[in-house]
Amino acid sequence: MTDTTRTDQTRTTIAASEPGADGSGSLVQPTDAGTTAEKPASLWTDAWYDLRRSPLFWISSVLILVLLVMAVAPGLFTSVDPTYASLAQARQRPSDQHVFGTTALGYDVYSRTIYGARASVLVGLCSSILTAVIGIVVGLISGFTGGWLDAVLSRVGEIFFAIPLLLGGILFLYVFPNGLDTPFWLQVGKVVLVIAIFGWPSVARLMRSSVLQVKPNDYVTAARALGGSPGRLILQHVLPNAIAPVIVVSTINLGVFISVEATLSFLNIGLRPPAVSWGIDISNASSIGLVRAAPNMLLFPSLFLSVTVLAFIMLGDAVRDAIDPKLR
Repeated sequence: MTDTTRTDQTRTTIAASEPGADGSGSLVQPTDAGTTAEKPASLWTDAWYDLRRSPLFWISSVLILVLLVMAVAPGLFTSVDPTYASLAQARQRPSDQHVFGTTALGYDVYSRTIYGARASVLVGLCSSILTAVIGIVVGLISGFTGGWLDAVLSRVGEIFFAIPLLLGGILFLYVFPNGLDTPFWLQVGKVVLVIAIFGWPSVARLMRSSVLQVKPNDYVTAARALGGSPGRLILQHVLPNAIAPVIVVSTINLGVFISVEATLSFLNIGLRPPAVSWGIDISNASSIGLVRAAPNMLLFPSLFLSVTVLAFIMLGDAVRDAIDPKLR
């Protein structure tokens, strides 16, 4: 058998076995002459088909869309300045003038609740993206190379994984605190950084496990036999077929990271005034006297925070149900 024949057979094996960028793993069936072969449905095509039929997906998507609009253009929902305080209007109950009432210092609760979405959603999105990027890179290198590098990266990940996310955030922000004069973007950057530092190991472990499942497949072996470089194998064959679980977990983590930011701000070590955040407002309204005198101060920021976290967790559950072949 000639080398050309072997090469053609190897390429045929890749074409028949590789799920490509979709991960479906469907084999192309031979057809009779004159019959057009139908393109096999991909994993992402099947997932989108299932998502469109899921009420959970549409409910969470609508909630997230509204929250994103609130974060990007809060002026569409209110014209009141969230940093304007009037002691003459302090602790007012909900009324026509102040829909959610006012705080102990006379801030409009509705305005601060709307503007608070910006900081919370921004921290959640940036933290989720940065954590996913670090975890994907480390997991790919660890799972694909193996050997001593895999052992070193795994041990480093275990060191960070042993430190609880919230505890690590408290220690980090006590060492590098946010002051009242710290710019808003720097405050957000510190919170995002600390979440990414202590949040990437779980994503890296998941990515490594997924890579170890994909690496022995026939299409990867055949591509390696054709002389494909490690970078080409990772980018074209391993990564597209191993990233689905990370997308699901990152979507769920987004809601978790929003709650972590709110907790750090509640403890007065996350975002600090004059920044507007749901965690800050919950902290300011958490004393027993204020809860009794003006429960609206605590109710509405807490309600918006809970709905936001729930929406992203619901979206992650819907995506997981659509992507995971075992659940289908």
